[in-house]
Amino acid sequence: MADVIGPGGGLAGAASEAKLTDQAHQALLAQLRDGRLPGGMFLSMPMLVERLGFPMAAVREAVKRAEGPGLVTVLPKRGLMVMQASPGMTRECLELRALLDAEGARRLIARGEAMPLADLRAAHLRLRDAAEAAVTPEMQRQAILTDLSLHDLMARGLGPGVMGRIYDENRDRIAVIQTQRPFLPDRIISAMTEHLEIIAALEARDADRAGEAIAQHLRHTMRWWGVEQAGPERG
Repeated sequence: MADVIGPGGGLAGAASEAKLTDQAHQALLAQLRDGRLPGGMFLSMPMLVERLGFPMAAVREAVKRAEGPGLVTVLPKRGLMVMQASPGMTRECLELRALLDAEGARRLIARGEAMPLADLRAAHLRLRDAAEAAVTPEMQRQAILTDLSLHDLMARGLGPGVMGRIYDENRDRIAVIQTQRPFLPDRIISAMTEHLEIIAALEARDADRAGEAIAQHLRHTMRWWGVEQAGPERG
């Protein structure tokens, strides 16, 4: 039992450090997702420590975790830079999400899993109807959450393995991208309409129809971001 005795030492100390690292990582992700750390921003490590409110060691480990999926780039002896949403990066992240959406939807349908589609449909309809009247900053935030609710549902079909982890990492990259351009009224309406088509396909348990609706949503989303794939469509 000697291993767990002593402030900051042994197994107890390691567990405490791991907990701090987890908390610092979650705090870092939260600021990346909500735009407090916008794309392209440079920070020194002391600046980030002050922002997050965690010890330097925990913040360094949190940054290493965020560097893996490309959310930040470490600049040796200088600090770090938040991921920039270049056209190429945006396009790849959206394409990856669509691939994972389609596979997740296919698996959910094949397994006959219950899905909260009535609630999702109602939430999408409420937001679409509200956007036709007026769009507020709160509605723009709600649009992101509603958008994620459907993508997260389809990702549930991927399970907790490699594909699920890839989705989670890509979800964070897209969150950083979305902070750089808020939902406009016309895009809220069209995006919710596209999502309703996907929901209808899931309700019908039609994987092919769901795949087509997901592909259509991808095309419209890339057009809105101005990152359409040049040249003939890849089949």
